[in-house]
Amino acid sequence: MFRESELRIFIDGALRVFETLTSQAATVGSPYLVTDGKPGTYEYAGVIDISGIRKGIVYFTAPRGMLTVLLMRMQETDTSEENMRDLVGEVANTISGNARRDLGKGFVISVPNVVSNPADGVAMPHSRSFVIPINWRTHAAKLVVCLQ
Repeated sequence: MFRESELRIFIDGALRVFETLTSQAATVGSPYLVTDGKPGTYEYAGVIDISGIRKGIVYFTAPRGMLTVLLMRMQETDTSEENMRDLVGEVANTISGNARRDLGKGFVISVPNVVSNPADGVAMPHSRSFVIPINWRTHAAKLVVCLQ
């Protein structure tokens, strides 16, 4: 069973990423459990497959507007589709990589698979999903943790 302490690792990792990338803090809303249906996505999602001691996925999803402002905050003026995809994948990878450090070598992460404009969302394993709402400036994103 997925423990609250493990969820806290992902929350802390998400907050750390925004602080590091932008020098501006993000806030996290109350995490919630999705037991029926899909948690949904914004325009871009960076998906990390998890294997080893845990199986499932972790994904970070954000709208184009948020990613554009993040890039500008990072002094990047190129807001092309490629840079949007790279950024959402890098955020997902960094959060998952930090979790791997905390959860140990048995927590194996894949390279990010980036989905843009996902009509049906992300293919979810047959597990419950925890959604961690992330707010930064006036923008909203979410981190979805779906692990067995």
